[in-house]
Amino acid sequence: MKLVSLCPSLTELVFALERGEDLVGVTRFCVHPAEGVEDIEMVGGTKDPDVERIVALAPDLVLMNREENRVEDAEALRAAGLCVHDSMPRTLAETAAMVRSIGAALGRGGQGEAIARDIEERAERVRRLAAGAPRVRFAYLIWRKPWMSVNADTFAHALLELGGGANVFGERRVRYPEVTAEALAEADPELVLLASEPFPFAEKHADELARLSGLARSRFALADGEFLSWHGSRTPQGIDYAAGLIARARQ
Repeated sequence: MKLVSLCPSLTELVFALERGEDLVGVTRFCVHPAEGVEDIEMVGGTKDPDVERIVALAPDLVLMNREENRVEDAEALRAAGLCVHDSMPRTLAETAAMVRSIGAALGRGGQGEAIARDIEERAERVRRLAAGAPRVRFAYLIWRKPWMSVNADTFAHALLELGGGANVFGERRVRYPEVTAEALAEADPELVLLASEPFPFAEKHADELARLSGLARSRFALADGEFLSWHGSRTPQGIDYAAGLIARARQ
């Protein structure tokens, strides 16, 4: 089987399902596992894949994500006769279902089931532990200039809420709403998480936003965006990581 993956988290999942050797094309953002992807041909980015080259590679299956990738590229690949598996999990249940689906498509149903059950079992454990604890009001920022957060219809929200968080921007209508320092101050979150991706936040940005918002610097923390936004084989660790962020904010 020849595979092309146009989403970094799905590339990582392919390796976890023990089909990495079947990958003939990945994006330039597919960096994990480093030792596995280094010799695979890059076929562009997530938003600008080289459709002609992908067609020429004649893969049996192209893995895509409806948020990371463009609909028009999926349609072009299908029009060229290629089989495309696209998904867009926003919750833990949807992520487990996606893993099972891809596992089955790759002939790795057993491995897919193991990862999916790990997701479900860890999620249930974290849910039970968080049930009796006070909720931590949080904001999760993913971009600067403008500042941008996430609403309830996002995977990061699902992970942090599962661990006992309450998203202060969860009710915003836009999935990735623009926010201001003033709006952040008014929302008064107990925890402000600054993601490592897509914008690479650093401590200096926490200093900046604390100054602009007037919120205590101690409320700000950097967060690993891969754990909080890569759905697939990284999700079991992401569940525990998100729960840890919320638990530390309670201390």
